[in-house]
Amino acid sequence: MNSIPTSSPLLDWYDKHARSLPWRTSPEDRRLGVIPDAYQVWLSEVMLQQTTVATVKDYYVKFLSLWPKVEDLAGASDEDVMKAWAGLGYYSRARNLKKCAEMVAQELGGRFPETEDGLRALPGIGPYTAAAISAIAFNRKAAVVDGNVERVLSRLYEITTPLPDSKPDIRTAMEQLTPEDRPGDFAQAVMDLGATICTPKRPACVLCPWVDPCTARASGLADSLPRKAPKKAKPTRHGVAFVAIRQSDNAVLLRRRPPKGLLGGMSEVPGSIWSEDFDFTTALQHAPFPANWQRRTGIVKHTFTHFHLEVTVFRGLLSDSLAVLDESWWSSGDDLAGEALPTIMRKIVTAGLD
Repeated sequence: MNSIPTSSPLLDWYDKHARSLPWRTSPEDRRLGVIPDAYQVWLSEVMLQQTTVATVKDYYVKFLSLWPKVEDLAGASDEDVMKAWAGLGYYSRARNLKKCAEMVAQELGGRFPETEDGLRALPGIGPYTAAAISAIAFNRKAAVVDGNVERVLSRLYEITTPLPDSKPDIRTAMEQLTPEDRPGDFAQAVMDLGATICTPKRPACVLCPWVDPCTARASGLADSLPRKAPKKAKPTRHGVAFVAIRQSDNAVLLRRRPPKGLLGGMSEVPGSIWSEDFDFTTALQHAPFPANWQRRTGIVKHTFTHFHLEVTVFRGLLSDSLAVLDESWWSSGDDLAGEALPTIMRKIVTAGLD
């Protein structure tokens, strides 16, 4: 008969094997009385939403060097924040990041709330992020459940109900397991276990501190959990984009997307709307102005959360005398590299310049 899972074996394992991450206060530092910075915890958790640790590391270091305190970020321009975020994806996070920093700095005296309810009242902070900040930054007991936690607990308790229907059972299990003492370290320990030992494929069960109480390991089901409901097929949208290049310096014409909606506030090249039934016979009607537009070979492809995208790119070489609209500007060299261009737009610009 399996033993009952407890937090102690996992915390002992974490004390020895915790990942070294730029935003993390190590177990050793915790024991020495080092208190995590709530601003840094919040910043990292927002960045880590739907993004890998490997991708976030450099962005986190860059943000912290530019804006070391929440007051610094609150005082930054929206454009600078979007430029620093460019390439990280899910751009509503960046817009909410700025709004949240302003609220904390201007209305809360620069201090983040300690409770989950207080944190959830801030822009861009949902149940997971609120629990993570409350536990990690303020050492309050909170059930922190991300993808790694879902996988670990699905196996530990052999929860066979497919996700997302199993989420309530997983959260209940996490609430029961989370100790009053060291809840932040415990949350990070479960995440580390899922990232390094209890991996999606071929988990290293013999190295796991919960190997004895793990029900799915005993029944041979660990590899098959967590189960997930079938995903709906993503539709494919199509569109065209126009890379206008100034002949004298290869500057590219850019404009700003509307502040709300997909990729809101980011920079882009002119183009059409993206739709499943886009009519290519009207492609040049979407050009920003008449020019000798030449279609580039190949199609730029990108996948968003809810759809695939295929964009046909046209290139036009233009004279310096062309007058552009007030909402547009020319960008070249280092300026172009530093623009707030999302990944899809960088792909399009590259296709137009090649």
